[in-house]
Amino acid sequence: MTELATRAQAFGLIAEGVAAGLTAPWRLYLARGCRYLSLSVGDRAEWNAWRTHLGCPELSVRVYDAGGEIRRSSMAEVVLDGCRISVELVEEVSTDDLDRLLVADPTTIEPEER
Repeated sequence: MTELATRAQAFGLIAEGVAAGLTAPWRLYLARGCRYLSLSVGDRAEWNAWRTHLGCPELSVRVYDAGGEIRRSSMAEVVLDGCRISVELVEEVSTDDLDRLLVADPTTIEPEER
């Protein structure tokens, strides 16, 4: 595929991934004009597989409070022929996970501190 000029080409990109053995995204958003394609996946293994398949060099992680639940949003992005493609994973995390983010080396935490 040389460009993502049509909706059929954008959906074809996803079909190629599924045909290659990747799990189909649980949500797919394609903006009008085919300039933005967003995939939402269910777990970290799917996220890693899709971002590797698409060759996403840009990674970002955001942690936020969603009405009392703490969530982590991991996003990987790539631009192919003027179309920005993002793969997103949203996970619920616990405060234990956040505590580990504050420690430089999580392996040094004593077992009773975990």
